[in-house]
Amino acid sequence: MNREKALRLVKEQLTERRYVHTIGVMEAAIELAERYGVDKDKAELAAIFHDYAKFRDKEEMRRIIIDQKMPQDLLQFHDELWHAPVGAYLVEKEAGVSDDEVLEAIRCHTSGKINMSTLDKVLYVADYIEPGRDFPGVEQVRESAKSSLDIAVIQAMKNTITYLLTRNQPVYPDTFHAYNDMTMKVKERKLT
Repeated sequence: MNREKALRLVKEQLTERRYVHTIGVMEAAIELAERYGVDKDKAELAAIFHDYAKFRDKEEMRRIIIDQKMPQDLLQFHDELWHAPVGAYLVEKEAGVSDDEVLEAIRCHTSGKINMSTLDKVLYVADYIEPGRDFPGVEQVRESAKSSLDIAVIQAMKNTITYLLTRNQPVYPDTFHAYNDMTMKVKERKLT
């Protein structure tokens, strides 16, 4: 699917502000893909569609999570997490995207997961550092992304976990597991 068609489909689903965010994520994802040897077209497509379900009705998303036998523990956590796995499902069903790597990057872009692919990491970081983002810690992650995608992912996850903990919010287990997985892999590489 070409960029123009993908953007047209996405624009129908998003607010203007979220569409601008999506353009920023797309640009950041392309830059990271080029830097870290990821297929640029896949990174672009995943970035364009990453928030496809962001504004879907919560009950519709709940039904899809149940009907499609997605991890049911999602329903116990903030509905902000839902748009990623539901989005991957809807992007495949409604937009016809069938690339498993692209769909998986969309599926885990809010929580992360164990054994993230480089494409998964590119989308996760691009969503975090896109130019419109302005919050404590984002500059540090932007700087890290220039030299280490893994360190950028770890810092972004750490910031997210810390943010949630300081607000007495629950943290989705996949995020903890992803953070631990990434941290241990980086540590192992430094030891060898």
